Amino acid sequence: MQEALRFAAGEPSDRRMKLRVAQINCIIDEQDREPAELLQAWSTMALVAEAAAGAGAEVHVVQSSRTPRSYRAGGVDYRFVPEVRLSTGFGPGLMPWRLAAEIRRIRPDVVHFHGLETPVHLRAASYCSAPVLVQDHASRPSRRAKWARRWSLGRVTACAFTSAEQAEPFARAGQLPTHVRVFDIPESSSRFTPGDRQEARAQTGVFGDPALLWVGHLDANKDPLTILRAVVLALEELPELQLWCAFGHTDLLPEVPALLQQHPQLAGHVHLLGQVPHETVETLCRACDMFVLGSHREGSGYALLEALACGLVPVVSDIPSFRSLTGAGAVGSLAAPGDVAGFAAGIIAQARALGSGSRAAVLAYFDAHLSPAALGRRLVRAYETLAGAAKG
Repeated sequence: MQEALRFAAGEPSDRRMKLRVAQINCIIDEQDREPAELLQAWSTMALVAEAAAGAGAEVHVVQSSRTPRSYRAGGVDYRFVPEVRLSTGFGPGLMPWRLAAEIRRIRPDVVHFHGLETPVHLRAASYCSAPVLVQDHASRPSRRAKWARRWSLGRVTACAFTSAEQAEPFARAGQLPTHVRVFDIPESSSRFTPGDRQEARAQTGVFGDPALLWVGHLDANKDPLTILRAVVLALEELPELQLWCAFGHTDLLPEVPALLQQHPQLAGHVHLLGQVPHETVETLCRACDMFVLGSHREGSGYALLEALACGLVPVVSDIPSFRSLTGAGAVGSLAAPGDVAGFAAGIIAQARALGSGSRAAVLAYFDAHLSPAALGRRLVRAYETLAGAAKG
C-alpha cells in the first residue's frame, strides 16, 4: 500500500518496472515441431530470449508457424502465429499482418526483430508503435534488393551487429538509413561449459601438446587449407601438435586429402573427424587446448563462441566479428584471412604461452563479455536506450 501511495504521489518506486520486449522470428519450422522440441533444435532462439529475461526484461517471443500454439519456458512467453507458405523449404510465411497484430496485442516497449532477410515482415513490425531493433544474422548488402532493404529499414530505430564495423557495407551501399542507430551485440552466446579436460580426452581420444580444434564447413570461406598449411609450419616448432577437425559440408573434401598427401609431415598430426553430434563438439572443446579457424567472413561465429565458453585459446582470422568476440585479440591471436605465416606464428606464440592460467583467463573473458548473462545485459541496455529515447 505504501508503495502504491508513493507512486500516486509521484515519488520514485522501489521496484523498477520491467521493460516489455517482443522478440520476433519469421522463419517457419518446416517440420512443424512442438514448442519444446523446436526450442531444443533452435537453441539460440531460446538462449537469446532467456538471456534478456534473466537480465530483467519481460520477454515475449513471437514465432511464425504453421500451427497456432502458446508455450512458456525459461521465464519467456512464446506465441506461435500461423502463416501460410506457398512453397516448401526454409523461409518466412506470407501473412506479416498476423505477426504485426500479435505484436500489438503484447504492447511492447521495444521490438527485437531477428534478421534482415524478411523485409515485408520487418516493415509490418515497424508500424506497431514501439522502437524496433533488428538483429543482423550474417546478411550482406544486395544490389538487386537495395530498394527492399532500405524500405524495410525505413522505420527501424536501430540495428545490432556482432561488430559495428559490419554495418559499414550496408551504409556504403545506401541500404542503411542514416537515422538508424547501430549497436554491437553478438547474435547469441553459448551454454557450453569447460568440464574436465582429462575426462574429455579419455572420452574422445584427443591428445596433443597442444591439441588444436577446428570446427566448420570444408569450404572456401572457412578456409581449412590455410590452417593446414599453417600447421605444416607450426610443426617445426611444435612437434607434438595435433589438429582435430570436425566439419559439416564437404565442398573442399578432395582438396584436403590432396594437401595432406603433399605434406607427409602432417601424417599422424591431422585428424578428420567429419560431422559429429553437437554434444560431441562440447566434449572436443573441453579436450583441446586451442581453437583455430581461418574464416574470411562470419556474421558472428558460433563455433568460436562455443570454444571460448570452454576456455580454448583462439587463433582466428582478423575479421570484424572475430575482432569483436575476442576483444580485438584481448584473448588469443588474430591473423589476416589466408595468411599462412600469420596463423603459424599465432599458433606457436599461443602454444608457448599455454599454462595453468590460460583456460581460466579465457573463461573469465567469456563470462564478462560473451556469456548468456553478459549478452542479456547488453540487450537490456540497448532496449532501455531505445525505450527511453522513444519516451523522451
